[in-house]
Amino acid sequence: MDSGTFWLAMALVLVIEGLFPLLSPAGWRRMFAQILQLNDGQLRFFGMCSILAGLFVIWFLL
Repeated sequence: MDSGTFWLAMALVLVIEGLFPLLSPAGWRRMFAQILQLNDGQLRFFGMCSILAGLFVIWFLL
């Protein structure tokens, strides 16, 4: 993977991350408030699931 591919992937992450606040700012605020109520263990679990899902997709595509 060259650096151009890496930066393209980072830009795509930013686009995807910006879609929800753009399309539904009130819903994004409610979701963010709910996330703030989670304890550290729950946040770590969701982070781990996100990492594993991303690694699975990368493995599947390669």
